[in-house]
Amino acid sequence: MTSTERLFGAGRAFEHPVTIGAVVLVVLALITASILVRVLRGTERISPETYAELLARTRSWYVLSAAMIVPILLGAAWVCGFFLLLSLFCFGEYGRATGLRSSRSATASVIVAILLTYFAALDHWMGLFTASWPLGICLIVVLGLAPDRPQGYIQRVALATIGFALFGMSLGHLAFLTNDIRFRPLLLWILICTELNDVFAYLAGKTLGRRKLLPATSPNKTWGGAIGAIVLTSLLSAFVGHSVLRDTPLDQPIHWIALGLIISVLGQAGDLVISSIKRDLGVKDMAATIPGHGGLLDRFDSLLLVAPVVFHYLNYFLPGGIGGDQPTRILTGNL
Repeated sequence: MTSTERLFGAGRAFEHPVTIGAVVLVVLALITASILVRVLRGTERISPETYAELLARTRSWYVLSAAMIVPILLGAAWVCGFFLLLSLFCFGEYGRATGLRSSRSATASVIVAILLTYFAALDHWMGLFTASWPLGICLIVVLGLAPDRPQGYIQRVALATIGFALFGMSLGHLAFLTNDIRFRPLLLWILICTELNDVFAYLAGKTLGRRKLLPATSPNKTWGGAIGAIVLTSLLSAFVGHSVLRDTPLDQPIHWIALGLIISVLGQAGDLVISSIKRDLGVKDMAATIPGHGGLLDRFDSLLLVAPVVFHYLNYFLPGGIGGDQPTRILTGNL
């Protein structure tokens, strides 16, 4: 596969069976959810208010699913663009909620650091991608001096650093993953396992949950829900993992299950991190961007810790690392 085919080769979108299966699964799940919501309303088992909320959530999932799947099908460049916008919008919600937006220098430094991270991912330049973390921190620390206001310096630099770490660097790993020839099935596998992990935790919590996990941080989460999600997500990961990782050193049950454990545990941890931030700020949702869901950050928080750890797990065990068989520095190679 050439770099042009990887970046813009929509014609090869469905060459992997996992890609086909994932798209069909998502479409069927959305249609089933729409029918189920209307059936429940028709039998009057839910109130008009609950029906309106479920309908809004379902409609939002149509938009969210298309926003995630279509770029993956179109090519790596579109995926990088999607995650760049997601990073910027999530940081924007975080900046508004924490008050960081009042510091133009801190906000600008994080945006520049995020752009550098995504440029490195698009260029397939691992050296710059790795360096964008310390370079971004240096930029944040130095530009934090610009207002010449020592009072509040630690707070704005710390908030900016957390913002870059969680919403720029972390999500940027999913963009860099597009440098691998298997990026479509890999990304769909990670995204579906992460999103279903939330569903499994909710369902297991409702049926098995008794003891609260961290009641002050997230009152609705239980140990039963957490354990149920770990078991179910690990099984799902193992079920799909063989097809995604075929003909690689990772095509072994221990790796399928290990990746499922990583996705489930860190997916729930990412949710709890954002819940803790919201509790500290005294807000229910980070924004009202998505009807029925809250903000983008409320919907994609589970990916924040999953993305970098899964990336480095794959990068360590795959021969040559992520994209090891693909051209590097495709934009800056002649510099």
